[in-house]
Amino acid sequence: MKFKWIFLTFIITIATVLTGCEPLLVLDPKGPQAETTANVIWISIFTMALIVIIVITLLTVILVKYRASKQADNYEPPHIEGNPIVEGIIVGVPILIVAFLSVVSVMSTHQVEDTPVGYEEQEPLVIYASSSNWKWHFSYPEQDIETVNYLFIPTNQAVEFRLYSHGTITSFWIPQLAGQKYAMSDMITKLNVVAEEPGEYLGRNANFNGEGFAENTFNVTALTQDEFDTWIDEIHETAEPLTEDEFTEILAPGHLGQMTFTGTHLDFAPAPEGENGGHHHGSGDTEADEDSEHHHDEGQTEDQESEHHQH
Repeated sequence: MKFKWIFLTFIITIATVLTGCEPLLVLDPKGPQAETTANVIWISIFTMALIVIIVITLLTVILVKYRASKQADNYEPPHIEGNPIVEGIIVGVPILIVAFLSVVSVMSTHQVEDTPVGYEEQEPLVIYASSSNWKWHFSYPEQDIETVNYLFIPTNQAVEFRLYSHGTITSFWIPQLAGQKYAMSDMITKLNVVAEEPGEYLGRNANFNGEGFAENTFNVTALTQDEFDTWIDEIHETAEPLTEDEFTEILAPGHLGQMTFTGTHLDFAPAPEGENGGHHHGSGDTEADEDSEHHHDEGQTEDQESEHHQH
């Protein structure tokens, strides 16, 4: 009796707590990329729930039907041969489940990596999102502005985030708009996003990177195109230009509030892409590189010959 009341109290407490919880952000999408991710999560939940229900049902039936009972002392259970139908189900069903979830995962991964359907013809708004301990820097090269720890984007507009880090690896994540993607110090990764509803969304670093990780967050505001254009104009009228010295101070480990500048740090601290990429150190012109290397070798040969004659 005591156990019964403890169990009922536990159930009521859990129900009360869950009633007061806000909906999970990943299951409340506001854009096509996040909607694809949410659909995959729901498919996985329903698939696993179906499996659990079937397994528990079968377990209950077996425990009841084949439970120990009082038999004669000389009772011998019948010899049962293997059943090919049962064995086929046991092996085949898990294979079908894994195959189904694999197909769903591959298809959804391609969908969230590409520009959302219906926005392929749009010229995307390019925003460089870079992290430092423990801040986020958003550079708008076309609009010639930069913000720290907050982000404005227009609705129904393809946005291409180019991600990298000024230090440790971080993970850029706006749960209601897209899945997370890593930002690294020596290369650019890209994330396509579309916000289809105006509003404010939470963004954060989803990869642990030290003591300031918990507050490594940023705010995202989705505006109509007219409101976004007005915001850009207001920044150019009121914000101070970003200098190299000030940017260096901002990079120092620590937390900061929201900041706004005209100009971007890309002018004096370029992103790791193209000539500044961590995996490419040439000029980009193969023939020019070969000529330079050939002349360098010739210069070395002439120096060696001159040194030989001097001896």
